[in-house]
Amino acid sequence: MVLILPLALITGLACLLLLASPQPFLAPLALPGLAVLVALYRQPVWGLLLMLALVPFEGLFSAADAAGDGAGGGGFTLNKLLGLALIAIAGLQLLLRQLPAQRLRSNLWPLMLAFLACYLLSLTFSIHSGLSLQHLRQLVVGLVLFALAVLFGRDLDLPTLARVLVLSVATTCVIALLSNAGPPDARAIGLLADPNYFALLISIAFPLALLLAVRAPRWPQRLFWLALLALLLAALARTGSRSGLLVVLLTALMAAWHYRAHMRSLLTRHLGWLILALAVVVPLSPKLLPDSLVQRLEALASLKSGVNAHADPSLARRSAYLLVGGRIIAEHPLLGSGPGTFPLEFAKTGYAIAFSYKGLPVELYREAHNTYLGMFSEIGVPGGLLFAALLLASLRNCQVARRHWLSRGDPERAALAAHFGLSCLALAFFLFFLSVPSHKYLWVMLGIASLLRLQADDDAAGARP
Repeated sequence: MVLILPLALITGLACLLLLASPQPFLAPLALPGLAVLVALYRQPVWGLLLMLALVPFEGLFSAADAAGDGAGGGGFTLNKLLGLALIAIAGLQLLLRQLPAQRLRSNLWPLMLAFLACYLLSLTFSIHSGLSLQHLRQLVVGLVLFALAVLFGRDLDLPTLARVLVLSVATTCVIALLSNAGPPDARAIGLLADPNYFALLISIAFPLALLLAVRAPRWPQRLFWLALLALLLAALARTGSRSGLLVVLLTALMAAWHYRAHMRSLLTRHLGWLILALAVVVPLSPKLLPDSLVQRLEALASLKSGVNAHADPSLARRSAYLLVGGRIIAEHPLLGSGPGTFPLEFAKTGYAIAFSYKGLPVELYREAHNTYLGMFSEIGVPGGLLFAALLLASLRNCQVARRHWLSRGDPERAALAAHFGLSCLALAFFLFFLSVPSHKYLWVMLGIASLLRLQADDDAAGARP
């Protein structure tokens, strides 16, 4: 009730500003926008879920953002407005003590603050301060998402989060599989700009889809999630991503280890059916996979004789990234070359010209395609070690939570910890193949892992006499 008058004033002011703007037709949307803002204030976790659901559709928002900038607009998209609203709501609720500050507690904060200190120190001595500041802005978005996940995480229903992530990624998989744009053997990219980024989303959603299929209470729901699981795998094959295939196989093996007791009983009861399925699937698998992916997998078999730049330019480029990154680390071991400066350092080498196939200037500037290599070379060895420690601590949090709930005889919560831990593991491994230090799913998963550990620790503390 205290906020009624300020909200009314804000609505009136927003209407006047919109009427005086180049888009006066947006003025009637001020009142519905205020209603949405009030709903978010009462349930901010809905806004967090919506932000995560929009991540696979970021290609659409990037295009709209670019169009807005080109037209002289402010470049505000739904995702940005939602993020600003959640930041304002979180700050106001903490200020009014509607949310206790204890909700922000996490065992990752010491590592996070130490990593941020190394990052800022590297930025201070960077000779490309403008580029480094731009990368800092992107990193701040990830840090804010981590804080929001920790703050609102206690109100977040993790099975609902899993459903939201799987459904949003599966929707873009349908679009990718039904799209006829480009040649028939083109790699699927969903609504993003790169097939490996799309494969990253699928790899994160895969353990969660498996969780929903395994824990479904009725067989129609289980069939639905199994169908989405098959859809994710089909889209992954269309991406032609070798790293995505490797990560999904790894997470599937880890999931089998978690359910090893159930797997033993399943093997004893249905061994014949399993052998029959393997006898059918294994010979047909080369035919089921796209030719481009089969060729890329065959190229891996030639690695014993060295990397051939003509046979597989992708592996040759990655070898060059490692050599350039190693040189940067040797020259700047403590503070690195500065955040976001790896492409500039790579452009100074002969590799940039060698791998500039179209002769375009933009091809000279290439990311490390390895987040860990980028961190070690750009912000130094201490900062890189702290970043890796964040990922390891998150995996440890999920492992501790899983063991606790198994010891308490709660297989449902143990499965949640295990499968969200597998999503964190998929992210951690995929960072060896992509440079995505500010990916939204990365920082939210760090917050979710921290929340799982806190819930397990609180339960253990409550169980003590």
